Amino acid sequence: MAQTVIGVFRNVADANQAAQQLMEIGFSQNDVDVSANYNDKENVKDDDHDDGIGGFFSSLFGDSDDKHRHTEATKSGTLVTVHAQTREEAERASEILDEYGAMDVNDESYRTGTAATGTTTGDVSDKNTEASIQVIEEKLEVGKRTKESGHVSVRSRIVERPVEEHIRLRSEHVYVDRNKVERRATDADLSNFKEGSIDVTEHEEVPVVNKEAWVVEEVDVHTDVDERDEVIKDKVRHTEVDVDGNLTDEQRKLQEEERRSGDRDRV
Repeated sequence: MAQTVIGVFRNVADANQAAQQLMEIGFSQNDVDVSANYNDKENVKDDDHDDGIGGFFSSLFGDSDDKHRHTEATKSGTLVTVHAQTREEAERASEILDEYGAMDVNDESYRTGTAATGTTTGDVSDKNTEASIQVIEEKLEVGKRTKESGHVSVRSRIVERPVEEHIRLRSEHVYVDRNKVERRATDADLSNFKEGSIDVTEHEEVPVVNKEAWVVEEVDVHTDVDERDEVIKDKVRHTEVDVDGNLTDEQRKLQEEERRSGDRDRV
């Protein structure tokens, strides 16, 4: 649905800058109108103003306080009108007009030159103004992340220790015995009656050391996982809307049911 966004500027330069920015973000030149500056009150009759600008505001707001406030504010400023095709475009146009210094027509301080910024959005097809309150409710989201809760290091190193073993060893020794004999030589003795030599070798046992590696223990490192339930307690906020006025019993009952339903959802 088409909507009209209007902003009243004290300074015509600010109004032109706002219009230029609106066209830069996608609005066409036909969608943005900058009115004449009404600061020169001596050259503008109230009747002319009411017939022109006042009639324009009457088409938007009817004969309401909004119409009179906007008409009065325009007498001291420049009007920028934006024709938006969607609600999103209207909200974006309102932001741009506020950013460049549109006056707050609801604050009568614009009469003294200290007006705050603000814009008004009107619906072309509906002269009735609308207001809405956003009901916001926070929801608790609980996730998980992993953090380090402990650390174990297992290292291996080589150490030496002294050991000893007992073993019996044998050694051979050669001895020469000379025995005095007095007998007649026999033929066997005579056959050996020649030069010769006898060689005898001594032997002894020595230790032989050998090392052999044996696996005597295995160290396994692993982790066990256990699970636990933990209750997360926190607070969330929500918007509650109370309607004051002459409510019928049915409306009051419906409002109470909605409130109870919201309380049950939050439990």
